[in-house]
Amino acid sequence: MIRYGPAGFQYKDWEGIVYPADKPKKFDPLAYLAGYFDTIEINSTFYGPAKATTVQSWMRRVEHNPKFSFAAKLYQRFTHQRARAWAQDEVDEVRAGFDPMLEGGRLGAVLLQFPWSFRRTDENREWLNDVTRTFGHYPLVLEVRHATWNVPGFFEALVERGIGFVNIDQPLFHDSIKPTAHATSPVGYVRVHGRNYKDWFREKAGRDERYDYLYPAEELTPWAERTAEIAAGPPTEDVFVVTNNHFRGKAVANALMLQSMVEKRDVPGPPPLFAEYGDVLAGYAVPAPPLEAAQEE
Repeated sequence: MIRYGPAGFQYKDWEGIVYPADKPKKFDPLAYLAGYFDTIEINSTFYGPAKATTVQSWMRRVEHNPKFSFAAKLYQRFTHQRARAWAQDEVDEVRAGFDPMLEGGRLGAVLLQFPWSFRRTDENREWLNDVTRTFGHYPLVLEVRHATWNVPGFFEALVERGIGFVNIDQPLFHDSIKPTAHATSPVGYVRVHGRNYKDWFREKAGRDERYDYLYPAEELTPWAERTAEIAAGPPTEDVFVVTNNHFRGKAVANALMLQSMVEKRDVPGPPPLFAEYGDVLAGYAVPAPPLEAAQEE
């Protein structure tokens, strides 16, 4: 199965674009998006482990979509804060949040996102091995951004260990890993970040500036082809296609376009989105009837 969806759902700038401008008092953005998409990549778990009560709430709020499966980013302590070894209590905190999703059948992937500066050195390979062993009972997918990882032995090791490779679209600079269509585990993964070259590595650029990019159809078409290729790969059972260019709901528009390109049909989308992105969505998505499941529990 191929699941499409955006990275994150709690964005103020989505109001009136993705979410209705006149929302009901108990409007729930997670339940709302789960009416249109079969996955959402959880970003908050990158900044700190989720509490079990929070995760249980997330699962209740997507119950109306039996196909829905979360992807969740691993806490940055294990991917970005590498100056010292982690402690067991830090591992336990992460597991306390992920385990309920796993046991509830709603955890499709745990994303290990490493930065561009994480190159293929002996030290980094050892760190990566420790991380993947520590969390190996989850369906792991690995995102690396530096071209030094693009060697056959690396992908062979992922296949042997059952770890999925995250195929990414990103602004390409010197030594950036280029677009790929690798399938190395039962979980395939595509993640598009946008192509905002101007702000991607700019030190003072904010989150919204880096991810302010709307893909035109001609840039998404090769990714639709790669998605179909990954889904057809021998080890693949599920594919997650995540759009991370979240500024002003552009990720939602592009996720719908990718789904339409792969499935070769018009797909339903949030009605407010068409006032903002109707031109780019034409021929790919149509406004859906208002949803009734977007109420807080």
